[in-house]
Order: sequence, then structure tokens, then C-alpha cells
Amino acid sequence: MEKRPVDVVVLSDVHLGTYGCRAKELVNYLKSITPNILILNGDIIDCWQFSKRYFPPAHIMVLKEILQFITNGTRVFYITGNHDEMMRKYTDTRIGNFTLTDKLVLEIDNKMTWIFHGDVFDNTTKGGAKFLAKLGSSGYQGLIRFNRFINFILKLFGRERVSISKRVMAGVNKAVSKINDFELIAAELAIEKKYDYVICGHIHQPQKKVVETKDGKVTYLNSGDWVEHLTALEYQHGEWSIFEYDEKKFPVAATVEMKPSLSVITDEINFYINSLAAI
Repeated sequence: MEKRPVDVVVLSDVHLGTYGCRAKELVNYLKSITPNILILNGDIIDCWQFSKRYFPPAHIMVLKEILQFITNGTRVFYITGNHDEMMRKYTDTRIGNFTLTDKLVLEIDNKMTWIFHGDVFDNTTKGGAKFLAKLGSSGYQGLIRFNRFINFILKLFGRERVSISKRVMAGVNKAVSKINDFELIAAELAIEKKYDYVICGHIHQPQKKVVETKDGKVTYLNSGDWVEHLTALEYQHGEWSIFEYDEKKFPVAATVEMKPSLSVITDEINFYINSLAAI
């Protein structure tokens, strides 16, 4: 498959190290692109559910592809989320083309894009509610495994796969979003800060919409996840779009050496880290 050049790619909520992670599909996607900038917007490695007993080869392949991007000149930003929050004590660590941070602003084509995971707006990840959130995460992993068993049976009978976990997750996220007004809070704060775009993850709901208030307007985007929706955000030809993985368009992932990419565009895309004000 011929690789697509993309200016910026945003991935979030991959949850490597869990049964729900669709790592094989993500490897296929990563092998199909050559991004100038790759932004990993939180919950990439799931430290809440991480176990030495479960980290299969496909999950390692995801990390290998990301490392290959760094080697080939892609600028990679890892923005921490709540499931990988233990990395936050190393915020603003920079090693070559790799940067670990907790929020990021990109200036692209004279427009400002504010990027962060989004758990800061979710009250269910704070205080005593955090313990319940972790219990819920464990239950969700069990549901994922049950869902895979059901789909295995359906496949034997030639039936289409179903996503019980997706329906449950959508219901939970809808309630959480309603309680916390997640999208509106992010958008209003971005408008206050005079940004043109705000990008989050966390709630596993891919989205692109314009939010307008009496103080202005902003384009809100969410990169979704690689558990159920298999989505990413891509910036190309002056426009943000939601990429949705379609397994019919991708061959089975194979180990192929990646050729060095072309020079990374650095003059047209500026990034700001240390100068950012706290959320």
C-alpha cells in the first residue's frame, strides 16, 4: 500500500496493554501514513490496566511504528491522559524528535490549535470518584472480552459482528458528557483563550463541530479511540478531518521496513509548550 503524506495526525485512547485495544488495525493505519507531526493525545499505554501477562506482539508493533516515525524525522508529541498519568511527573521531557507534555498548541496556517487529553474536565477521574472510574475500567475490559466471544460465535454462523461494549460505552460517555458539559467547557475555554481549534480525547467520541457563544466561536474536535471507533484526526490541505478505519481497505499487517521520509515541515507549523498557561 502506498503511504499517504499527512501534515499532522492526532491519536488518542489507544489503551495499549488491554484486551480492548485494536492494535493490529492501528499498525495497519500507521504503516499507511507518513506524518510530519504525530500527536499521541493521552491514554496510549493504559497504566491503570497494565499487566506483564498481557502485552501481545501487535501492541509492541504499535510502539515500533511510533519509534520508526521518530527515527525517520517525524516530530512526535506524547500528551499524557488519566490512564497514563504516571508519566506526568516527566512533563516537558524532550529527546530528539520526541516530546512528553500535558498540553500543546500548534500554529498551522496562521491558526492556533489547542490540544490536550481532556480528563481535567472530567470529575469522575478526580478524588474518590477516581477509584470508581478504575473499577469501571476493569468492568469494561471484561465486557470487551465477552463481546469478542460473541463475535467469534457470530462469525462461525456468517453473521456481522456487533459491538455490545460500544453501545454501553456510548451510554456511559453520554451521561458523563452531560454531567460535565465536556465539549462545551473545552470550547468556551478555547474561545476565551482566542484559539481557532481545540482538540481533546478522553470521552472516546470522535467529533468535529463548530461551537459558537456570545464571546466567539471555535472548532471542537475529538480524536475518538482505537478500542471501538478506530478513528484519528488528520490535518491536510488546510483542513482537519476525522479518519475512520475500514478494514476492507487495509491488508493484513506485516513487518515491513519503513523507508526514511521526506524532510519534516518545521517552518510552517510552530509548536508551543513551556509558554502555555495552565488550564
